[in-house]
Amino acid sequence: MKAFKTLGLLALALALTPATWALPKIKILATGGTIAGTQASPADAGYKPGTISVADLISSVPQLRNVAELSGEQVANIASQNMSHEIWLKLATRCNAVLADDDVDGVVITHGTDTMEETAYFLSLVVKSDKPIVLVGSMRPATAMGADGPINLYNAVALAAHPAAKGRGPLVLINDTIHYAREVQKTHTTRTDTFQSPNRGIAGIMNTGRVFFYSANTTRHTTRSEFSLYGLTVANLPRVEIVYSYVNFNGDTIDALVAKGVRGLVLAGVGDGNTSDAALAALARAAKAGVAVVRCSRTGSGIVDRNIEVNDDQLGFIAGLELSAPKARILLMLGLTQTNDLKKLQQYFSEY
Repeated sequence: MKAFKTLGLLALALALTPATWALPKIKILATGGTIAGTQASPADAGYKPGTISVADLISSVPQLRNVAELSGEQVANIASQNMSHEIWLKLATRCNAVLADDDVDGVVITHGTDTMEETAYFLSLVVKSDKPIVLVGSMRPATAMGADGPINLYNAVALAAHPAAKGRGPLVLINDTIHYAREVQKTHTTRTDTFQSPNRGIAGIMNTGRVFFYSANTTRHTTRSEFSLYGLTVANLPRVEIVYSYVNFNGDTIDALVAKGVRGLVLAGVGDGNTSDAALAALARAAKAGVAVVRCSRTGSGIVDRNIEVNDDQLGFIAGLELSAPKARILLMLGLTQTNDLKKLQQYFSEY
């Protein structure tokens, strides 16, 4: 009897070995960036982003074959300072199409770090799937000494393959740390720990493929977002610009942008979203002319609440709350495709 039990346990163990597990199917959508960059020599501080193909990125980390069944697609191959609305729409369209396939369990997007937080937030508002979406980059090019790309890519695939990543919206994975798209910000020019989530904190951490989530994403995103790609084109995305406040900032730039026909303006203000009297007067003129005006802070964290120092009700402004100016620009841009009503636009900033 013991022998039969032993054989039964052995058979069960063999049935559950990794060799017989069905690995999750993950699609890598590559857009370039430092993670796909190369240098003239490993000691060279300069490099050219977006030079390595998605196929070469996958083959450079052979351990990935033990984590997921991978396929790759080159959506773009650029330095992320050249990210554009056109590529955003193309990338979001591919995400929706790929994630609608029952044979795909999640998506990893390789991306330059300079604008990764903006792309992640845009995708969180227009992609319609609860499957994992993970954006990953690196601070050092692929040929650098101590390149961080391989471990970041390994962790990103492991995260996208993990059931706990489902339903959280797009995640940013870098330096063993998981961030929600709404929260993450790049805070240093070169350090590998540049990405932080200063307001609500990080989503979790990873330890060589093992996933540890700390918090849930409580804001609206993906399947709960009222925004979509339906009817959205580069041509009909409203023009929204950011103006940055500083000592002696006057209203000339604001007046010039209004004259050019902008639909929205985001103030990266001092302190809790304030600016000079001259600039406030120009923003008030803009609001009166029908331009949507959002107040944010240049400080990098904190809440810009309504009617604190600035009378938003009287001037017709929107409070950006926790969003950084670049993310406020994205939300306002999409919001203006739905409505011009200031109360509804303010509601967006409370929910997304």
